[in-house]
Amino acid sequence: MARITDKCRLCRRAGEKLFLKGDRCFSQKCAMVRRPTAPGQHGAKPSRSGSEFGRQLAMKQRIKRVYGVMERQFRRHFEEATKRKGIVGNELLGRLERRLDNVVYRMGFAPSRAQARQLVSHNCFFVNGRRMNVPSFEVCPGDVVSVKDGKRDRNYFKELPEKLATKKDVPKWLEVDAAKLEGKVVSLPSREDVEVNVDPQLVVEYYSK
Repeated sequence: MARITDKCRLCRRAGEKLFLKGDRCFSQKCAMVRRPTAPGQHGAKPSRSGSEFGRQLAMKQRIKRVYGVMERQFRRHFEEATKRKGIVGNELLGRLERRLDNVVYRMGFAPSRAQARQLVSHNCFFVNGRRMNVPSFEVCPGDVVSVKDGKRDRNYFKELPEKLATKKDVPKWLEVDAAKLEGKVVSLPSREDVEVNVDPQLVVEYYSK
């Protein structure tokens, strides 16, 4: 996993915020606010990698970094998306959005996807009343994600209800009950629910070569 400083470099390389560091991304400490150029001594110079293949590869890397998945996982998500009836690019984003670590993050239980992945791996959540510690687990409409009873006495989760009560950016396909420390998947995510500006069609073109 990339170090904290490396995550800022990923955003600078992409040329936009990928929201990899939680609350810091919304503050003046964000690397894209302090130094919005590509890393390295030539970062301030315009990029020359404007080829079609370069744009496709850059988009694939950007989406992978946003959701924190490795190449093998990402390729598996893509292959599964091609088996669905909808638009492949949108189906790919839908699968990534429904990963448990992403859902925990979008519900507000963690300030970043990286921390959400860690909390899931440490057995902090139930899905439909059953322990689930697999970050890549794919939730479905009707699933209920809740904080494990044995973890609620930790200071992190004690302070969480107050933060959740003020959270305004929960996507419409999710519902959150701050008092109960649980959330529900009410529908499938749509293309408009993705918080980062990406073009999945470029990924489809990349894998189609």
